[in-house]
Amino acid sequence: MTVSLVLLVAMAVLYACGVYLLLEKSMTRVLLGVLLLGNATNLLILLISGEPGLAPIMTDGVEESEIADPLPQALVLTAIVITFAVSAFLLALIYRSWRLAAEDDLEVDEEDVAIGTRDTNVDEPDLEELATATDFDPVDEDEEQRQARSST
Repeated sequence: MTVSLVLLVAMAVLYACGVYLLLEKSMTRVLLGVLLLGNATNLLILLISGEPGLAPIMTDGVEESEIADPLPQALVLTAIVITFAVSAFLLALIYRSWRLAAEDDLEVDEEDVAIGTRDTNVDEPDLEELATATDFDPVDEDEEQRQARSST
């Protein structure tokens, strides 16, 4: 099985550009990134499917080794439908966002930035120490509280 180097490079470029566009703040660029990733995945499936052959229809005089595998073709058709559905959903989200806010960019969430930039080398508190430091004692209950609870 020989894989065309041009198709392999084209697939890698499609994946790289798709991931780059997915990381942008613009919803339209995210949609384009999803479309590029879908096309790159279709190209990947076709590249790993093997040698091209005859149509996958069994007729007299055609050997099984001459027929192309129909599974990759079915997977590509399924991937096309899934990419179309995701694209339609993203288009609806982009349209709704444009109608509500009249902008295409996503806002930076300050809490997400704070979580992403926090120091991860800080030691976690000891759970046993926290358990002993609390003032809550479920056994220490007033008589009035017990009577109020039992009367209800």
